[in-house]
Amino acid sequence: MTAKEVLLIALVLIVASALLYTVHYSIFHDVHHIFIYMLGDLAFLPLEVLLLTLIVDRLLSAREKRNRQYKMNMVIGAFFSAVGQRLLEHMAGLTGNQAEISAHVGIDLSWTEAQIREAITWSKSKQFHVKPDPVGLSELGDVLVEHREFMLRMLENPMLLENEAFSDLLWSVFHLEQELSARKALALSPSSDLDHLAVDTERVYTHLLTQWLEYMVHLNQDYPFLFSFSARTNPLRPDAHPEVV
Repeated sequence: MTAKEVLLIALVLIVASALLYTVHYSIFHDVHHIFIYMLGDLAFLPLEVLLLTLIVDRLLSAREKRNRQYKMNMVIGAFFSAVGQRLLEHMAGLTGNQAEISAHVGIDLSWTEAQIREAITWSKSKQFHVKPDPVGLSELGDVLVEHREFMLRMLENPMLLENEAFSDLLWSVFHLEQELSARKALALSPSSDLDHLAVDTERVYTHLLTQWLEYMVHLNQDYPFLFSFSARTNPLRPDAHPEVV
């Protein structure tokens, strides 16, 4: 709504109020009561503003924020279902310390929210090191190229602007995909270039693991049946399987 439209609405309301007071006076000829009720309404106005702005508005804002977060988690869930879990599994192999990672983030059905949050703290403090393996990096590049169109469509979602951490993850993934697809033969790349690609992969893995754990907290809280499936197919557990036993 423009400023001109707001001003027009305000003028219409003021004129309507003046006309109603005029009708009241023309019928009852009582200015005394008109001013009594007017002052009473004006006295209540600050309380009305308080109720609307500090209480109702905050409640509506909190509800809107929850709805936006719900939709954002749906987008994040689609990302991990389509490509995120494959990236987690593949990158864990490139780190060379899958046993340590599985010990700290090997979520299963018995894990509580507190345990997952401890895993988040660990992942944020951990410095991951990726091996500059040309074969593994080439396979990783194939996965990224395969899902390029899907991730491009995700960037078109305006809700991503409200989640800085997930946006950072997607941008780091796109950067890695560009770096890997620009090279035709990684086996012929010098060690300095492979080290550079390893650093880009480490950046993606750090963002990816933290975001996945945050998403698992959401599933644990709100969607136990989805958490059950994600825990049973945890890509960071070598013994994971979808069957319920």
